[in-house]
Amino acid sequence: MRNLTAKPDLDAYLRLNRAAAGEWQAAIRELLACDDVGLTLERPQTVAGSLSSLSVDRGVVCALDLAQDAEVHLCGLPGTLLVVPVAGQCDVLVNGDCRQPAFPMAAITSSQAISVRACGQSRLILLNPEQWCGSARPGQGVLAWMAERVNHFLLRSNFFQDHNDACAAADSLFDELDNIAREGGCEPNETPPELDRRLLRVIDKIRMEPAWEFDLQELANHSGVSERNLYYLMKRETGMTPYRFYQRCRLIRVRRRLVDCQCDVPHISWYAADEGFSHLGRFAALYREHFGELPSETVQWRRRLQTGEAALEAPDRIVAS
Repeated sequence: MRNLTAKPDLDAYLRLNRAAAGEWQAAIRELLACDDVGLTLERPQTVAGSLSSLSVDRGVVCALDLAQDAEVHLCGLPGTLLVVPVAGQCDVLVNGDCRQPAFPMAAITSSQAISVRACGQSRLILLNPEQWCGSARPGQGVLAWMAERVNHFLLRSNFFQDHNDACAAADSLFDELDNIAREGGCEPNETPPELDRRLLRVIDKIRMEPAWEFDLQELANHSGVSERNLYYLMKRETGMTPYRFYQRCRLIRVRRRLVDCQCDVPHISWYAADEGFSHLGRFAALYREHFGELPSETVQWRRRLQTGEAALEAPDRIVAS
């Protein structure tokens, strides 16, 4: 699946989009259960970036997209933090005096004060395992193998069947990373299978044409295979039917609008109708099935951050670089 996207992400679990510094800081503090969080930005009064997160029994996965040069300061983490740069440049400052590159992955123990520094347009994956039995300092080969498994998870995230499937995949990822680090071994790199070119054309059409209404025959003509073959090709290579993928893409677009919503009363029914969901009750059930929460809870999560944002914007915690 490596040729599907150059920037694997967690779009289905978007929490903040074009967010201000205070929201970012509050979100990181809550998601990582870390009380002492600081943020240094090149331009403190402008957008910090976007954030997606998936919380499961085994830990938390966060995807950070930086809109500008930034440095995130963390002290008193309750557990180990794994940092995986997916795009851009990133390094880590440990205990104020030991700067090390984060590539391919950095593993930081809970006893260390750290600063994660990255340039604008970088994408970072932060993983905070609930329990970590692996070595505090895995070797470079082990880290490379662990980072590869994280990237495999991100590529698979494009085709999660629903929230239960996403949670199972994330729990499995944490178990796998822990086993790799604990055993200290390293296996040869595994190359993810590439998707069929005909299938890529279908996926791009569904994603890039939001106004398009589902038509399996049109998709089949676009891909150059029969309807039957397209159905089985996509099911075999992604685990999803063409319609299920189409439906999920529409739900993700609604989620993005809900995250961006700044209205006093969010127009959930309007956003749903714009993406072809005519029955609000059915839409809410589908939304919860795919994301593990109701549409109103998506809106409330960001508003709760905005409410507490002002308390975090003290000059010594959000500063210019």
